[in-house]
Amino acid sequence: MTLTEAQARSRVAGTGWAALAAELDVHGSAPTGPLLTPAECRDLAALYEKPELFRTTVDMARHRFGSGEYRYFTHDLPAPVATLRAALYPRLLPIARDWAARLGRPAPWPDSLEEWLAACHAAGQDRSAQILLRYTEGDWNALHRDVFGDMLFPLQVVVGLDEYGSGYTGGEFLMVEQRPRAQSRGTATPLRQGHGLVFTTRDRPVRTRRGWSAGAVRHGVSTVRSGRRHALGIVFHDA
Repeated sequence: MTLTEAQARSRVAGTGWAALAAELDVHGSAPTGPLLTPAECRDLAALYEKPELFRTTVDMARHRFGSGEYRYFTHDLPAPVATLRAALYPRLLPIARDWAARLGRPAPWPDSLEEWLAACHAAGQDRSAQILLRYTEGDWNALHRDVFGDMLFPLQVVVGLDEYGSGYTGGEFLMVEQRPRAQSRGTATPLRQGHGLVFTTRDRPVRTRRGWSAGAVRHGVSTVRSGRRHALGIVFHDA
């Protein structure tokens, strides 16, 4: 299983990032183009059977997070995970800075992912937050946010590793947005195999009559009706 830095950059560049940023503004999530081949997806999903690659395993039912299981990689990331993360960060960085400006918040993220992770570690957030998730029939994930401390990157990416509709049914990616002075809005998005979905970690800027406000957003996974669903979670801050 190999994914070179050049391949990762080329695939990430194949997404129309201006259009993706505009869709994020409207919905709080937006799909990328293909990032992984089906064979690479299968290889990544198979890593779930290698516990030595992970720092911990979380049983969601035990913690009342839902039903299913996920594992956090160690910092010794598989090459496809590390290269995709490095290629995605500079594409997401302008969006993150733009959102911070609209909300009147600091934008502490440097141009380099390595510098940003070093700042996370200096602040005590030094555990890998890259996730490999596995759901089987009947599993689901409760609505939540992936916030592990004060050092936060406002966008993250989930990549589908199995074929929706044939490898599994159900298991759509869910988002619920708490709109300012209005009822919440929900969306459900199937994950395409090998494609990423960019979404907000915590909230996003929403225009109101008083200017820009932060619309709080949580995400989860609907109940898997059949089959087995794997996904790769790429997070740009450590825990």
